Amino acid sequence: MKTSLNFTAYLIYLPIVIVLTWYVAHTLFKNSKVFMLDIFNGRTDIAISTNKLFETGFYLLNLGFALKIMEIVTVIENSRSMLEILSAKIGGFSIYLGIMLFFNLYLFFRGKRVARQKARLAEAVRTIDGR
Repeated sequence: MKTSLNFTAYLIYLPIVIVLTWYVAHTLFKNSKVFMLDIFNGRTDIAISTNKLFETGFYLLNLGFALKIMEIVTVIENSRSMLEILSAKIGGFSIYLGIMLFFNLYLFFRGKRVARQKARLAEAVRTIDGR
């Protein structure tokens, strides 16, 4: 009786996507504190809290997606096909994770731009009011 390698593929896939997700989230949200502090005008408590909420959402969304696409519908009978299936799944997930990374960066830059516009507007109002 021939055994399939599906379970082995799952045991390889899961740790890789979990570590990839952790690494991207850790790097992104460690470095995004600067953006959050700028967006929230140095109010550390709200900046850190918002950053942590973004991080939690990032984990939930990406790990949820990784688990959703985990299913391997064919029976894997040799190591070559297991490697090909894993590379397609992990490669696709890596592309998705990269898109999510850039989407988050877009949100940070957009928030920074909006905060800067609000600061300019407030300065203009103060100048007009003569304060």
